[in-house]
Amino acid sequence: MKEVKIIGITGGSGSGKSTIVRKISEVCSDFVFIPQDNYYKSAAYISNENITAFNFDHPDAFDMDLLYRHLSDLKAYRPIKMPLYDFVNHRRRDETVHVDPRPLVIIEGLMVLHDPEIRALLDLKLYVDTPDDIRFIRRLKRDISERGRTLESVCAQYLEVVRPGHFNFIEPTKVYADLIIPEGGYNESALSVLIPFVKGITSADDDV
Repeated sequence: MKEVKIIGITGGSGSGKSTIVRKISEVCSDFVFIPQDNYYKSAAYISNENITAFNFDHPDAFDMDLLYRHLSDLKAYRPIKMPLYDFVNHRRRDETVHVDPRPLVIIEGLMVLHDPEIRALLDLKLYVDTPDDIRFIRRLKRDISERGRTLESVCAQYLEVVRPGHFNFIEPTKVYADLIIPEGGYNESALSVLIPFVKGITSADDDV
């Protein structure tokens, strides 16, 4: 059976996690990308008016059991049916995506390092550390342009649940990281360490 390596990337909302994934994709195409956001539980009753009625910045917001099973399957070189999430209507979509295993799996999300069972599956753990004001601006732009949110709802959610959730659940997981990356994908020094690791995984698989 082929050996599968899993890289976990975490950090606060708007920290630049997806930029790290994009940088990896520039040097390696043979990997599976698993966004933890796809594993949110449905909360179809949420709207701009009651956005804080469901805490998306709490570990309980995610279906961690399903995520663990899927990562375990990919680690064992078995395919999965990955869920999809509708962020406008706040619910899991009916359709899924068939994902075949690859030598490298990258999972990215807020709570990637929170669950000890999921942490145990990871071969490299990354924490993207970006200042709060930069993260908020990025989140504000994304939620308004991509998720149909209002300025008022984004600010209310940030103050009531996002900011507390970051300090209570996300930032404490920094201690589990193998590599802390300030400023995300724009940190060339950190990337100079990460990219050779990624290349080593894929090149080793080619030699098998």
